[in-house]
Parts: sequence; structure tokens; C-alpha cells
Amino acid sequence: MKLGILSWILDRQRTGIDNYLYSIILEMIEAGHANEISLIHYKKTDDLIYEHVNDIIIPSLPFKLTTPLGMSKAIKNGGIEIFHLPSHWHTQISPFFLNSTVKKIITVHDIIPLLFRNNLPSEYKYWGPTLKLIKNRTDCIITDSENTKKDCIKYLNIPEEKIEVIYLAADKRYNYLKNKQELKDELRFKYNINDLFILYVGTVESRKNVSLLIKSFHELKKLGVKHKLVLIGVHGYGSAKIVELVNSLNLVDDVIFTGYVPDNDLVKFYNTADIFIYPSLYEGFGLTPLEAMACGCPVISSNTSSLPEVVGDAGILVDPYDYKILADEIYRLLIDEDLRKELSKKSLQRSKVFNWKKTAKKTWNVYEKVLDGEK
Repeated sequence: MKLGILSWILDRQRTGIDNYLYSIILEMIEAGHANEISLIHYKKTDDLIYEHVNDIIIPSLPFKLTTPLGMSKAIKNGGIEIFHLPSHWHTQISPFFLNSTVKKIITVHDIIPLLFRNNLPSEYKYWGPTLKLIKNRTDCIITDSENTKKDCIKYLNIPEEKIEVIYLAADKRYNYLKNKQELKDELRFKYNINDLFILYVGTVESRKNVSLLIKSFHELKKLGVKHKLVLIGVHGYGSAKIVELVNSLNLVDDVIFTGYVPDNDLVKFYNTADIFIYPSLYEGFGLTPLEAMACGCPVISSNTSSLPEVVGDAGILVDPYDYKILADEIYRLLIDEDLRKELSKKSLQRSKVFNWKKTAKKTWNVYEKVLDGEK
């Protein structure tokens, strides 16, 4: 097989989708497929992953034609038979999908730009029309969850038989660590976090429902809860209003915005937080709750979209539109140490259901089906 994967997202500061691609490529290399993989991107980098696979640079062209036409040229020169676009967000490549000389697979992680078009920057307004264009030029669509599959069928009219559901996983580094006090000391030194804390990890933006979490936290402070609220993640669309809310509720000293945190430190946060909260309104999968679960951190999550598929019965699922209910559940969990221990054990067990080796193997099986004309 001569497989080409658009991999430019590996060359930036990695978050969810980037880690998904990096993880499955590593597992495919481990499974002996390195010689069959070509990573297609814009510039040479020194990442070690490129030493194990074929490295194809997209030729630079004028007039914003670099991506669609340059990629077509790179694929032709590399003799690529199957092309995998690992994220549906990169709609600037849609003209490439008019090319019929190579089989095409796209991973649709979610349909956020369709469902939340009013809560996203203006550049995403073309996402819906372009995906509707390329979906008919694609041999197979991979989704991260059954929920996203249902959404693709409902909102994009994609035939069910064209969709393969393949769950994601948490990186191997996310695991339970016993040296809690030592980890707390490290976080105190590096991030000046000296107290007990509740944790959120994800982009600080309106769709993630961070404002509701802050309102719930405000209710907890009225009850005398001593914990801090730590929000880990870059600031996204609508974050200014979230900061304003923190100021208006006089929570400046109790809500900590850390910004981006490296994975090695993130493991420490998951292991030392008392509770992980994820009130997102919509997720294609929900990777950060799974990371928290893999570290044994009790999870409270929304009961919407794909999140129940990930959390299962290992966490508490709540209505993401009622901040008082969320506050009640957080308080109940904070004062019940036995319940926290029970959810911690369930979380560790549940997280083992998901692993990147399984994800990579199922993805490779999709490649083979497409190559053989079974898709």
C-alpha cells in the first residue's frame, strides 16, 4: 500500500486532533507499516517521526494554490494510492477532492461548525458547504464516535455504510501516579498552585461551556468550598466574556488560567486534582475526560453528544444547561471521599477500553478496505 497522510498539524504545538494523528502513526510504524506511509506537509522539520516514514513536502505555488494543487502534485510524485485527511477542519483543500486519481478518506471528528456556526470565527462559515462538497468525493469517512456518525447521517446526509466509527484513546503517559505530594510540590513551584483544586482542561471558549462551570464554582464558594478552579487551555472564541464573568463574580483569586500546559505537566494536574469537570455542550469524542480517567481522577461530564460513550458509568453525567445541578454534583463529590475513590477505580478500568493500538489497527483496516474497493 502507498498511503499518504496530510500531516502539517504535527508541525505545530499539538493538541487533541494533532495528538490523535501522531498516536496512530506511531502505532502504525510499530506494527511494521512505516515503508507504506508517506507524510505530506509544508516544510522540513526535525521531528523523529519523519525519520521512520516517507516525507513529502508540498510544492509552493502562487495565488493561494499551494494546498490543493501543490498537494495533488506531491501525491502524484509520491505515487500515492490512498490519501487520508485526518481532520475535516482543513476545508481549504476541498478543490483537491475533485481529483479522482486517488482514493480518499477523511476523519470527521465532529460537526461543530454546523451546529455552533454563530459561536465560531467567521472563517468557519464556509466549512459546511465545503464538507458537503467533498463528502461525495470521499471513499470512506471515519468518525470518533457513534454520536458523530449519527450527526453525519442526520445533518450531512452521508450514507451509513460509508462511515466507520473508530474511538480515540489517551496517550500512554496518562496514568495513575502514587507520589501525589511530590507532584503537588512540583506544581506549586512551577504554577504557584498552593491549594486543593478542581480541574478543567480544554480550550477556554464559549462552546466548552466554561461560563456555566464558573457560575457553578461561584455557588460552591458560597457554600464555603476552599478549592481553586484551574482552567488549563488556550483562550478561544468568546474567552473575553469568560474572563469578564470571573471578574464580575469576584473570583479572580480563585480561578486560575494557566494557558497551554505541556503533556508531562498535564499528567501531574490530572493526578492531583480532586475532580475533573467537563461541561462541554458538544464533543466529537471527549479526549480530556478520558485522559483524566486514565489518571484515576473522578470525572463529572455533560450528558450530551459523545461524552456518555466515553465516560460510561465511570463518572457523573449532568445536564450542561443547569449550573446549580452541576454545583450540587461537584459538592456531593467533594464531601464524599468514598464516592471519589469508587469513581477513581471505575475510571481506571474504563480508560483501558480505549487504546491507540486498537485505534491504529482499525484505521489500517479501513485503508485496506478502501484499497480493495470494499468501501
